[in-house]
Amino acid sequence: MPSPKLYDLNHSAIWAKLHQHQRATRHLHMRELFEADPARFDKFSLRLGPLLLDYAKHRVTERTLALLFELAETAQLSHWRDQLRRGAPINLSEGRAVLHMALRGTASDDYCVAGQSVMPAVLAVRARMADFAQRVRSGVWKGFDGQAIKTVVNIGIGGSDLGALLACQALVPFADSGLTVRFVSNLDGQHLAQTLADLNPATTLFIVASKSFTTPETLLNAEAARDWLLRTAPASAVAQHFVAVSSQTERVCAFGIDPVNMFEFWDWVGGRYSVWSAVGLPLMLAIGEAGFDQFLAGARAMDTHFFTAPFAQNAPVIMALLGVWYNTFYGAHSHAVIPYDQGLARFPAYLNQLDMESYGKRVGQQGETLDFDTGPIIWGEVGVNSQHAFFQLLHQGTRLIPCDFVVPMHTHYPVGQQHAALVANCFAQSEALMRGKTDAELLVELADLPDDTRDMLLPQKRFLGNQPSSTLAFEAITPYSLGMLMALYEHKVFVQGVIWGINSFDQWGVEYGKQLARRIEPELHHPLPLTHDASTNGLIAHYRAQHSPH
Repeated sequence: MPSPKLYDLNHSAIWAKLHQHQRATRHLHMRELFEADPARFDKFSLRLGPLLLDYAKHRVTERTLALLFELAETAQLSHWRDQLRRGAPINLSEGRAVLHMALRGTASDDYCVAGQSVMPAVLAVRARMADFAQRVRSGVWKGFDGQAIKTVVNIGIGGSDLGALLACQALVPFADSGLTVRFVSNLDGQHLAQTLADLNPATTLFIVASKSFTTPETLLNAEAARDWLLRTAPASAVAQHFVAVSSQTERVCAFGIDPVNMFEFWDWVGGRYSVWSAVGLPLMLAIGEAGFDQFLAGARAMDTHFFTAPFAQNAPVIMALLGVWYNTFYGAHSHAVIPYDQGLARFPAYLNQLDMESYGKRVGQQGETLDFDTGPIIWGEVGVNSQHAFFQLLHQGTRLIPCDFVVPMHTHYPVGQQHAALVANCFAQSEALMRGKTDAELLVELADLPDDTRDMLLPQKRFLGNQPSSTLAFEAITPYSLGMLMALYEHKVFVQGVIWGINSFDQWGVEYGKQLARRIEPELHHPLPLTHDASTNGLIAHYRAQHSPH
C-alpha cells in the first residue's frame, strides 16, 4: 500500500463533514444527551484488564464517533500502525524506526529494524540490568569503603528523567525500603546540591543517563557529582559509584565509568519513550526485576490491545480522536490531566514532554505549513489540590478545556475514610463539569434570599457545564497498571500525529536554544563583542556587570 498523503487530509470530505457536524451539534448539552440515552455510559466506556475508560462525558454522539473513526480510516491509521509495528522508518526527518514497543517485548516477539530482530539485544541488556539491580539490592555491590549502596541518584534530563521519576514515585509501595532513589535534572546547582546534602558518598550510586553522553545539563551535573564523590574517595571509586545509560562507550570510559557498567539503548528509541529501556534502571533498582517485568507486561498488554482492537473498541484511538475533535474542530487549545493519586503527581509533567514535544510542530511530514492547529497545551496537578486552585477556571471560565481524570479504586495507604472521599471528589468534579447548574436549580437554591440579593447572585453562581472529561479508573496503581497507563498515552500521541500528518518523533525546536546557549555562555565571562539583538546584548551586559571584579 502506498503511503497516504497526510497533508491532504484537512482538504478531504471527512474533514469538511466533521466541521459541519461540529457546527450542527455545538449547542448540544451533555446533560441532554444523558437524559435522552440512559445507556450512554455502557455505549461510551470500555474495560481493559484493570482499566475502565469512561468517555461518556464528552460532547459527542454516536454520529460524532462514526465520523471520527472515518477520519482515522481516511488518514490510513491502520497502515501507519502497521508501519510502526514493522519497524519502518516512520521518523522521516531522522530516517529512524520508532520501536519502543520492542523494549517491553519478550523472546517470542518479532520486532525488527532493517530486517534484523532487535529482541536479542533488548533481552541481553534487560538481563544485565536485572543482574546489576540484584547485586545492588542484595548488598553485593559495595562502595569504596566496603559499605552497601543505600541511595541511587539518577542524573538525566527530559526523557532520561521524567518517565523513570514518575514510575519510581508512583510505585513507592512496591519499592525496596532499604534503597532510596533520587533524581537530578535541573542545571540549577541547587537541585544537585540539595539532593546530595544529606547523602554519604560511600553509600551513593550515580546513574548518568544520556544516549549521546554529550547532553550539557546532564554532563555538568555528572561532573559536579563526581567532584563531590572525589572529595572523600580515591579516583578509582568513580567506577564503583557511577554507571551509565548510553550508547557511547568511548565517552563513558573517558568519564571514568567502567564500560562493563554501561547499559546501552538504540537510535530507534526516542528519549520520551525510553523508560522501558535501560533508562528505567532506577525503577528496576527500586522495585526489582519481578516488579519491572510487571511494568513491562502492563505496557505490552496495551500494545496488543492497540495493535489488534477495532478502532471503535480501541482505548488509545478513542482518546486520540476525542483530542483531535476538541483541539482541531472546537479550537480547544489546552487539555488538563488530573491524577487523583499522590504517587502520580508527576504524571502531568511526564505528559508535558510526551505530548508537547511530539506535537509542537507547524509543518507536516512533507515540510508543508499546516493551516490548522495541532497539539494542545498539556497541564495539570494532582487532585484534590487542583480543585482549590484552577478548577474555578474549568467550571466558570470562558474556555473549553477537556480533562482527563485518573483515579485508582483502591489505595495502598488506607488512612481513615480518605480514599473514599478522594474518589468521591473525582467523580463529583467530572459530573459537575458535565452537568453544570441550571437557573431553575439555582432559583430553588436561592429561594429564601431577598430578590435583589438573588438577582445579584444568580449570574455569579451559574455553572454552564458541558465541559468534557474522560475518567480512567484503575483497580489500583501497580507496576502492571502504570505500564498500561503510560503505554496508553504513548499510542494516543502516535494516533494524533497520524491524524494531523506530523512527525511525532523528532524535536528540532529543542536544538536551536541549545545552540544559542553555547554561543552566549563564553560571552558571559569574557569581553567578546556582542552581536545579538539589543535585548539579549543588554542582558549579557547586565550579567557581566554583576560579576565584574570592579
